[in-house]
Amino acid sequence: MLTETQALTLARWLSPAYPVGGFAYSHGLETAIADGHVTDEASLQDWLSDLLEHGAGRNDALFLAAAFRATDDAELARIDATARAFAAARERVIEAERQGAAFVRTEAAVSGGPDTPLLHPVAIGARAARHGLPLRPTVALYLHGFMANLVSAALRLMPLGQTGGQRVQIALAPLCERLAAEAKTGTLDDLSSTSFLGDVTAMRHETQQPRIFAT
Repeated sequence: MLTETQALTLARWLSPAYPVGGFAYSHGLETAIADGHVTDEASLQDWLSDLLEHGAGRNDALFLAAAFRATDDAELARIDATARAFAAARERVIEAERQGAAFVRTEAAVSGGPDTPLLHPVAIGARAARHGLPLRPTVALYLHGFMANLVSAALRLMPLGQTGGQRVQIALAPLCERLAAEAKTGTLDDLSSTSFLGDVTAMRHETQQPRIFAT
């Protein structure tokens, strides 16, 4: 059962206002739009659904859950190393590394605890366990924040409109809930990725010019 205090903690961590710089990252979406793979509301929803269910979203959920269950720093370090190895492109590592470092640094400053840099989903999982937050809603809100950030990026890159962006978020919310439920019982043995075009666009973004986003 999620208490009001716990809900507000997660809302703070996963809010666009939290200072991890999420607004700077598109996860390769900028290239997908430039290359014509994402052109409207329907194709954006399909793209994000694929990322969530078959790509980084699902894997991040498993990394978060593994970090939540980690019993010591050595295990956390192994989980973090595995997460780095599963990143399909250099910019994917940069995106997770910078946001994770900012999250850890900020939380250490405002509420104490370790400040060892970790990739973003690993850092969220470890800190959630430290605060006694329930795993399933933590994963669901993390995935929703990941998806909502990419919708926000799309709003700046294509004629989507605020209402269209909200429809995409509503449509994908049940998927975030289902992936969170699966992550609760999943392990790192369940890691996989078949979001190949998403990986390719993340790689191509490294040399894209001009561009707005860091990834």
